[in-house]
Amino acid sequence: MDKPPPFEPLDEDWDRALVVVAHPDDMEYGGAAAIAKFTAQGKQVAYSLITSGEAGIDGLPPDECAPVREAEQRAACHAVGVSEVEFLHFPDGTLEYGLPLRHAIAASIRRHRPEIVITTNFRETYGGVMLNQADHIAGGRATLDAARDAGNRWVFQDLLAAGLEPWPGVRQVWAAGSPDGRHAVDVTDSFEAGLASLREHRAYLDGLGPEAPDPSEMLEGMARQAGTQLGVAMAVPMEVFPLQLL
Repeated sequence: MDKPPPFEPLDEDWDRALVVVAHPDDMEYGGAAAIAKFTAQGKQVAYSLITSGEAGIDGLPPDECAPVREAEQRAACHAVGVSEVEFLHFPDGTLEYGLPLRHAIAASIRRHRPEIVITTNFRETYGGVMLNQADHIAGGRATLDAARDAGNRWVFQDLLAAGLEPWPGVRQVWAAGSPDGRHAVDVTDSFEAGLASLREHRAYLDGLGPEAPDPSEMLEGMARQAGTQLGVAMAVPMEVFPLQLL
């Protein structure tokens, strides 16, 4: 079997990032350790959640589930040093790529004015035949396009009337967990903070049932595999989409 190619280090020369994901817990399944590292460096990171994850717990009706999952996401963000968290309130489970979604994410990008936008894998699979989820695909694709929309004055002109000036400052969009990732960040010292962030999703994890795999074992295995390719103990891989020519 061929040895996987080595990862390249991510660019860490920036000050502000915005995380845009479909659901509470999406960034916590592997990516939160990177966020913990960045905030420890003094970088500003905000989260924008497209849905409230209200369809994510089988035994809890959506109207009861949404506030629980929003509270758990805020606690998860606190665990990695993030205090700015917003919810866009699109419907969980039936997210559709399109102009309304691009508009909402572009508005969020204009509000927060990040240099880096971080989402999760939006490829069809996680590699091989392990299928991705439809909300992740729609949300990630819309995030990539909205990062460009945010900088165009003549796209979504109503945002100007709302006081949201164009923001052409997004340099790159990163997709955590992508099977096409060629970059990674060393999270050896922040792995435990990322794991603590995932554990704040108590109701969600309980809802998976006793047969669900131990998330700590799964995340450690992923981080160690990525670390091998980066030449460190633990790492988080990212697919990098440059938006500006250097």
